[in-house]
Amino acid sequence: MSNIQPFLRLSGLEPLVLRPETNFVNVGERTNVTGSKKFARLIKENKYEEALSVARQQVEGGAQVIDVNMDDAMLEGVQAMTTFLNLMQSEPDIARIPIMIDSSKFEIIKAGLKCVQGKCIVNSISMKEGEAKFIEQARICKTFGAAIIVMAFDEVGQADTLERRVSICERAYKILVEQVGFAPQDIIFDLNIFAIATGIEEHNNYAVDFIEATRIVKQKMPLCKVSGGVSNVSFSFRGNDHVREAIHSVFLLHAIAAGMDMGIVNAGQLQIYDQIEPQLRELCEDVVLNRRSEATERLVAFAETVKSTGKETVKDEAWRNNSVEERLKHALVNGITDYIDTDTEEARLKYPRPLHVIEGPLMDGMNVVGDLFGSGKMFLPQVVKSARVMKKSVAWLTPFIEQEKLDNPLALQSGAAKILLATVKGDVHDIGKNIVGVVLACNGYEIVDMGVMVPADKILDKAQEIGADIIGLSGLITPSLDEMVHVAKEMKRRGMTQPLLIGGATTSRTHTAVKIAEQYDNGVIYVLDASRSVPVAGSLLSEEQKKEFLQETNDEYERIRNDYANKKTIKEYISFADAQKNPVAINWEGYTPPTPNLIGNLSFDDYDLNEIRPYIDWTPFFITWEMKGRYPQILHDPLSGAEASKLFNDANVMLDKIIAKKWLTAKGVIGIWEAEKPSPDTILLPNPKGDGKAYRLESLRQQIKKAASQPQFCLADFIAPNQQYGQDYMGAFAVSIHGIEMHIDAYNKAHDDYNKIMMQALADRLAEAFAELLHLRTRKEFWGYAKEENISIPDLIKEQYQGIRPAPGYPACPDHTEKIKLFDLLDVQNTAGITLTESLAMSPAASVCGWYFSHPQSGYFGIGKILKDQLEDYAARKQMSIEAMSKWLSPNLEEQ
Repeated sequence: MSNIQPFLRLSGLEPLVLRPETNFVNVGERTNVTGSKKFARLIKENKYEEALSVARQQVEGGAQVIDVNMDDAMLEGVQAMTTFLNLMQSEPDIARIPIMIDSSKFEIIKAGLKCVQGKCIVNSISMKEGEAKFIEQARICKTFGAAIIVMAFDEVGQADTLERRVSICERAYKILVEQVGFAPQDIIFDLNIFAIATGIEEHNNYAVDFIEATRIVKQKMPLCKVSGGVSNVSFSFRGNDHVREAIHSVFLLHAIAAGMDMGIVNAGQLQIYDQIEPQLRELCEDVVLNRRSEATERLVAFAETVKSTGKETVKDEAWRNNSVEERLKHALVNGITDYIDTDTEEARLKYPRPLHVIEGPLMDGMNVVGDLFGSGKMFLPQVVKSARVMKKSVAWLTPFIEQEKLDNPLALQSGAAKILLATVKGDVHDIGKNIVGVVLACNGYEIVDMGVMVPADKILDKAQEIGADIIGLSGLITPSLDEMVHVAKEMKRRGMTQPLLIGGATTSRTHTAVKIAEQYDNGVIYVLDASRSVPVAGSLLSEEQKKEFLQETNDEYERIRNDYANKKTIKEYISFADAQKNPVAINWEGYTPPTPNLIGNLSFDDYDLNEIRPYIDWTPFFITWEMKGRYPQILHDPLSGAEASKLFNDANVMLDKIIAKKWLTAKGVIGIWEAEKPSPDTILLPNPKGDGKAYRLESLRQQIKKAASQPQFCLADFIAPNQQYGQDYMGAFAVSIHGIEMHIDAYNKAHDDYNKIMMQALADRLAEAFAELLHLRTRKEFWGYAKEENISIPDLIKEQYQGIRPAPGYPACPDHTEKIKLFDLLDVQNTAGITLTESLAMSPAASVCGWYFSHPQSGYFGIGKILKDQLEDYAARKQMSIEAMSKWLSPNLEEQ
């Protein structure tokens, strides 16, 4: 019997085995909302079917793996990832190759893992938040059978040196192999490809460090793979595809020779190394390998004479015949210092004050630079050159400004303003911030750079300590946007007055206007890029310009907010006090709460799966497999009926095996207790431990304005008030399906992804069926308020019964923190074997929990948006801070 070789084995509908002789694997990058404007636009416009064409083009262009990323602040990432991956799986010409699920939010990765067929790659996890989180996420990925990309950064930050790249990878490897049990061949290291030729000296060796780190990592951990985002290396030349493609080809030649196995790159736009024109190839070699101190300047000069069409640009001195304002603008845009002293002096003599030269023609020129760079018509090194022109001009003016201070101490001067820059907590990317710092420093500002992963309190403490004039926040990954909102809120709470600059790859003008600017009143400015930071800072620090500039910005943001709001359904709300006066109208005098047959808790350690099986709702099972239609009609659908029937038969064959061989175990617990309602939205339950301390369950109430006859629903409405009408009761449950892990591992080892996914889908269905069955037994036996109930299972699935079982975190009770009380009441961890993560998700994944209400008028509903008055009341009842409660209820908070 032959041994299975330790190769990285991936699959879509077809296998992809990375053998020693396998050359570089192209990972298609265009199905990424942060990397393709077309793809982002299609996704935001819900044109998912059309967006599939982007993926198809990547496959046709030679991509062997498809990278899918939905990290955009204005997208519901989980929904977008789920929708698009499910659509991809239904297209055989796309689904034949493996998927790389790419996100900085692990919840999005988990959603993607539930959708893909075959063996995928997760991009990425890291030790950024410490070893415990790293191990937790790695285990989840392993459970789904995915290979993983491990980013080379840790608690300290992103590895930007050769030594840190290697040491972080060695540490991660030891944890993954020895503690998590990952196969070494399923580990892929991303050693951080950074932009070179930026005009900043310390960036010059970034490519060399990556290449050498690759060589060392492959020597020390030979079964692991090395990957990276190739397009990052050429970011300085965005807008010039001809030069970028040449840099990619040169970089890959050396990186692949060192052992790089795969990379995210536009597969259809890679030049053949030998076909790059010799001059450009040599210039790219110099830059990539850092062979000359002037390599960047030489490549920039070449780039200025060639576009993707290969046309030459014509240079002349005609610009010298223009006005001094136009000459200064031309010098700034083109980075020309030859005449800057002469032109600056001419302008100084023309304008009333030297400061007016800075605030006038120089800022006008930098505005043009910003526009050109923002549209991709200028490169980062050119922007740095523009800043140097600006610095030289300011240096000429400085003695005159200082003299003006001496002659007239009351004259308004800009001075050496302090600008505090920081990459927010949770983010380790700072190249863009560094460039902003260089550009601003070149313009005479004092820059205080706090680095990366800086918590809000440290940023603001430092700003107050040094007397910062402006605070600048940077971030690349999507979670950074939430942190920026938090910083803005904290600035308002502290009563700070400094303007706040927002920048970074995932930020946008819309997000700044809608999400951040509303939280702070003293100026929140979106800065598109480094060059724009100069005129923005100048305007904010100018007594003459600041008021008008902020007003123009606020007017613009108001238009953006209005446009954004007009895309939503216009809704009206009522006060919380008025909402409480409009509960569900229940005739309590004519109602006697049913007395349960069971008071207390009852657990089920190994419930018979044969009994659970008939209660499976098969419609969600087919949705999992992207087969649309209700069961059982889908089995007879003229288009999909044959495949649906085959899938259904396979599922039942596996169910037979699961039950016969006792592969899975159903555990659960229910409880029913006396319930009181001391106030409109609070329910009291006794402590099962008998210590006399009651549990206070807090409920939210609808605040959307309704017709006069419609109530403002709240779960507490279904409990009798203050025992005036007899003792009422309430219950809860938690169920889970255990034992899936060993079988998933076995299917992974057998490369049987079909049955692996089938097992996971069935475990989910069994958990829901178990919850349905226990609810039935509760209604008929344990509580007994519907002893005579006799409805079919299809009608049961349609919830055509008395009572409800709403789950914490879902529409009727969206606060996940109430789940903690449910777990305490039922002692869920010990009775049902379910644990809660820090985000209050349940593990195992195939778990369900919820409350039991028995009243005939109880029904399902959604709370929707609530107003601040209810948030404050709810937080007080929960004895939680407004800030903490806002975090948990953020999707339900109406912006006021």
